[in-house]
Amino acid sequence: MTLLEQIDQAPAAAPTLWWLGRSGFVLKYHSMIFYIDPYLTGSPLIPPTHIHHASMVLSTHAHAGHMDAATLLPLLDGSPNAKLLLPKSAAGHAHSLGISYQRMTTTDAGLRVEYFQTGDYIRIYSVPSAHPELEWTAIGGYPYLGYLIRCGGCTIYHAGDGVPYPDLAMHLRPYNVDVALLPVSGSANFHADQAAQLAEDIEASWIVPMHYDSPDAFLDHMLFHRPSQRFKIFTAGEGWQVP
Repeated sequence: MTLLEQIDQAPAAAPTLWWLGRSGFVLKYHSMIFYIDPYLTGSPLIPPTHIHHASMVLSTHAHAGHMDAATLLPLLDGSPNAKLLLPKSAAGHAHSLGISYQRMTTTDAGLRVEYFQTGDYIRIYSVPSAHPELEWTAIGGYPYLGYLIRCGGCTIYHAGDGVPYPDLAMHLRPYNVDVALLPVSGSANFHADQAAQLAEDIEASWIVPMHYDSPDAFLDHMLFHRPSQRFKIFTAGEGWQVP
């Protein structure tokens, strides 16, 4: 069974995630299917031209690994009802890639986007990400966002790219995060100890590392320093129903 067939056939009575590699995830809840930061150029998992079921596509910022034209153009073409959710400052860049403004829904920190389908809904809230610094302009808002996706009685936080900053936990606590998808590559992203500390600060039930070359440093830190914190390490293409 192909990964697309697995996604299509999964009942997803509870929110279910598949990891696409890098920062890319598929989130399915009932019949709603969201692609988050998909980068499928050259990926053996899913050819973008084969995707016809997307309800919405989320890009956290305009960098190529998160807003990939070779992925987004065929994905949106194959899913004609889907729109691209993105920071409002990234709309011009997305348009330069060939995405029409009519296919975009722009957002910024503090805003909420709702998606309804067959009586169910997903709500998406945005918080600023620091990559590596917080940036803001009066016209563009924050160019780097993290998304808080609420559905099925739980909240999934996708941080995009970024590092911790003093007010991040304060932004996240009101949403009662259940699953924190955090980039743990170090340098311009979280280190393992920083990811674990954020999860503790916001009382997240689960940490899921992403955007890494190897999960070994994260795994070692969690096993030796945070034995009580639950975490999930995906293999590419693996699905997981949020407990």
